[in-house]
Amino acid sequence: MQKQSAILFTDGSSRGNPGPGGWGTILACGDRVRELGGRENKTTNNRMELMAIVSGLRAVSRDVSAVTIYTDSTYAMKGATQWMKGWQRTHWQTKAGTPVSNRDIWEQMAEVVVGKKVTWTVIAGHAGIPGNERVDVIATAYADDQAIGLYDGPANEYSVDIEKITPDMDTRLKKDRSKQKAYSYLSLVNKAAHRHKTWASCHERVSGTKAAKFRKAVSLDDELAILKEWGVTSDEVHDVDEE
Repeated sequence: MQKQSAILFTDGSSRGNPGPGGWGTILACGDRVRELGGRENKTTNNRMELMAIVSGLRAVSRDVSAVTIYTDSTYAMKGATQWMKGWQRTHWQTKAGTPVSNRDIWEQMAEVVVGKKVTWTVIAGHAGIPGNERVDVIATAYADDQAIGLYDGPANEYSVDIEKITPDMDTRLKKDRSKQKAYSYLSLVNKAAHRHKTWASCHERVSGTKAAKFRKAVSLDDELAILKEWGVTSDEVHDVDEE
C-alpha cells in the first residue's frame, strides 16, 4: 500500500505566562480533515505550541510517511530542527547547563517524528492564512475554557481553505498599520471630511459623535484610498491646523 502524506496546522495560546492555555490543530490527510484541541490550567504559550504539534503528530496514522507542519512558532521549528538533537546528547541540558524547558514535550516530540519525513514551515500568525486563523480560534477557545465544535469529516466539506498558505495582504496591512508612522489622521463626521496632524485632534472631533469614521493614513496613496472608500475627493477634505 502506498503511504500517504499529511498536513498539520498548529497553534498555541496562553492567558498569562504562565496562565490558562489551549492548543489547536488541523490534521488533513487524504480525503479527511480532523480538528484537535486541548487545555492546561497553568501553562505557557511555548508549551501550548509544542502540545499542538505533538498531539497532531500522534494523531497521524502509521501509513503516513511525510508530514508538513505549518506553525507560527519559530521556537517550535528551531527546537525540532536545530536544538533537539543537541539536547538529547547533553541529557536535556542547555549550553548554559540548565534544564531544557518543556523537556517532557520535547521528549515526546523526539519519539513521534521517528520514521516520518517532517517538513517545517513557519508562517505568519494573524495574517489571513485560513488554517492558521482556525487553529488560533481553537487554541484561544480552549484557553478561555469555552465550548467549541471540532470538525471531523470529509475534506471536501471542510469550510476552511487549508490550501491557502500565503498571507492575506489586506490583513497584514491592517495588522502592521498600528506600527507605522502616521502620514495623517482622517475623520468623517456628517459627510464632512477633515485631515488632522495628530491623533488627539482627530479623536476630539469624532469622540461622542454617532456614525463618525476615522482612520490613520500611513502614506499619501493610503490617504487617497481611504477617502475613496468614504466617497470623498481630496479637494473636499478640510485641513485642521494645529499650533
